Amino acid sequence: MSDFMTRARAAEQAMRSVFPVTPLQRNAHLSDRFGADIWLKREDLSPVRSYKIRGAFNAMRKQQGQNLFVCASAGNHAQGVAFMCKHMDVKGVIFMPVTTPQQKIQKTRIFGGDNIEIHLTGDYFDDTLAAAQAWCTEQGGHFLSPFDDVDVIEGQASLAVEIEAQLGGLPDHILLPVGGGGMSAGVATWFGDRTHCLFVEPKGGACLHAAMAAGHPVALDQVDNFVDGAAVGRIGEKPFELLKSRHLSDALVLSEDRICTTMIEMLNVEGIVLEPAGALAIEALSDIQSFIRGKTVVCVTSGGNFDFERLPEVKERAQRYLGVKKYFILRLPQRPGALKEFLNILGPEDDIARFEYMKKSARNFGSVLIGIETRKPENFARLFAHLDEAGFTFTDITEDETLAQFVI
Repeated sequence: MSDFMTRARAAEQAMRSVFPVTPLQRNAHLSDRFGADIWLKREDLSPVRSYKIRGAFNAMRKQQGQNLFVCASAGNHAQGVAFMCKHMDVKGVIFMPVTTPQQKIQKTRIFGGDNIEIHLTGDYFDDTLAAAQAWCTEQGGHFLSPFDDVDVIEGQASLAVEIEAQLGGLPDHILLPVGGGGMSAGVATWFGDRTHCLFVEPKGGACLHAAMAAGHPVALDQVDNFVDGAAVGRIGEKPFELLKSRHLSDALVLSEDRICTTMIEMLNVEGIVLEPAGALAIEALSDIQSFIRGKTVVCVTSGGNFDFERLPEVKERAQRYLGVKKYFILRLPQRPGALKEFLNILGPEDDIARFEYMKKSARNFGSVLIGIETRKPENFARLFAHLDEAGFTFTDITEDETLAQFVI
């Protein structure tokens, strides 16, 4: 057994004094759907509803005598640090992006109580990280990186220790969500070449994929904060050292809208609440279904810190990705009966989700923003064909991100 594996096993054993092993559950729904033996490592059921408590615990337990800890986090690492600060009765100063969901901020306060203080600063995680590090340099204390720290990586690897013990052996494949790379590096290092590891990132934060392509960590030009648990603009240096020998083909990138479909499915079918980052591994199963049939596969559901105020947006994104909701601008003649003529074109499964005049002063025509929900994507082909036949002029703006962000 390597030194890393020995330390990871020691970390896993030590953290049992703080929280129990998270469940590894076989999911019948996914297993039947993909023809494989699909297991979910339910990190969303940890005390802070994410795996981040593991890294925080391991890094903090090694700083004997330290009474001040500082961290930067989009939410989950913050909750892990807050939980451990209260458990160890030490002071924590936590920096979080201004854009962090309120649910994560509130839970951080609850977990840390009087042992922590929270600073909201920066629109993006990298700005928050810089502010936290600067404060730590000026004020003192021990900085707890969310991922770029050997003790954090070692603590996250405890997840893999549990999986192998719970499964009674090795999975054929394991899917790992990636943010800054701490957990994926720790788990991949534990399994080595004994298990096929795949790394899953959101399109708007694919920093590992970019680093693999370049051969070194690079800063992304832009980061989409929707998958807040994995919205990191640059992979950690230490995680990348452990991951750089992996194949680029094992780094999977998924669109944010696509991830929403799994969040909705797992909530409706299984009653499992996942945050966007927590759904990454499950959604990636569709990309590898051709070679996982009959195999044992573990998906790490990395977090369940979801603010239900975001549910309408998640549903909206999922519907648009699945093709059952579209927005278009209709040029409607300003004459009696024109609206009724349009309504008669709608099919029995078509429902108007939005109807808004965008230009009311037109003399002969008015521009109308229309949102239509339907049950099957193919219904839109019929609808648009009938609109053409009736002589209506319309523009589908569903995939026009620039325009959609202003009018939808």
